[in-house]
This record gives sequence, C-alpha cells and structure tokens, in this order.
Amino acid sequence: MKSTRRQLDELLAGVARGDEAAFAELYQATSAKLFSVALRILRSKEAAEDVVQDSYFRIWERAQDFKSEIAAPITWMAAIVRNRALDEVRRRGVRPAADVSELDDLPSDDEHPVEVLGRREDVDRLLKCLEGLEPDKRQMVRLAYLDGLSRDALAKWFDRPEGTIKTWLHRSLAQLKGCLER
Repeated sequence: MKSTRRQLDELLAGVARGDEAAFAELYQATSAKLFSVALRILRSKEAAEDVVQDSYFRIWERAQDFKSEIAAPITWMAAIVRNRALDEVRRRGVRPAADVSELDDLPSDDEHPVEVLGRREDVDRLLKCLEGLEPDKRQMVRLAYLDGLSRDALAKWFDRPEGTIKTWLHRSLAQLKGCLER
C-alpha cells in the first residue's frame, strides 16, 4: 500500500493521540521502507528487525513531536530508524557481513545496496568524524544532508535564527572536512 504524505500526516496525528488503530495502519504503510533503511545500515536481518521494533516504540512515544511543516512523515520516521541503526553500529563497533540476496529482494528507489556496501570504509570514516561534532551539530548535519531539511526548516527545528543555522552548518562541515582529510 502506497500512502500519501497527507495520509501519513493523519496517521501520525492519530498516533500522537494514542490511537492504536492509526499506529497499526502506520506500521503497515511504512514498515517495509523503514526496515530497508535499517537493513542497509546494519546488514543483518535480525539486527534490522530489532532496530525497527525499537524505532516504532520511539515513534509511538514521540509522535506528538512530529511537525509536518518541517519534514515529511516518512523522512521523520526514517531519521529515527537511521539514528537508532547508527547507534547500534557504534555500539557493536563493526557491522556484520550482509547476505546480498536479502538486500536484493528489498524494493527501493535508492542506490543499490551492494554499491553502498562498497563504500563501507568511507562511511565508517565519516561516522567517526560525525562523532566528533557536538550532538546538536551532528543532528543538524544529518537532518540537512541526509534528510534534506532546508535552513529555514532547521531554524524551526532547533528554534534558532537561520543565520545561526548557516554558521553552525558551515563550521560543522569545515570540521568534518578537516577530520576526513587526516
């Protein structure tokens, strides 16, 4: 079932009100996409299932924090899954090898997972450099460059002037560049 942004907005609003039926429908509409996000990062079906389950718990708890004027529902939920999966990668220290046949079966408009796996070393270096940023700056970089939020949206998200957001992004990117060049 392909849901529209409006439908997902309505379902998340229902979840924010504690509507279990809306939560079940939201899960049905988004679980395949969110599972593919976790699997591409973790490369383990079992770990991805655990992360997605935990992420839906967080979505249930934080649905009232969702702001449709800042991000699309699937983007907001994917950010929760992505951040949780990256936390799991850091906790484990390494990612397990993937069963490529599992990855090939996932429907996605994204880049082929095997190509993503080929850049593992670069991604690992970037993750390490991201850890060097302050937590707010790290989240801002992720929201801007992984989720595509604009400076205006980030200013609303972080309740800061747009000029401050621009400066923080500029300084964070300079810090990342310096770290990656070492």
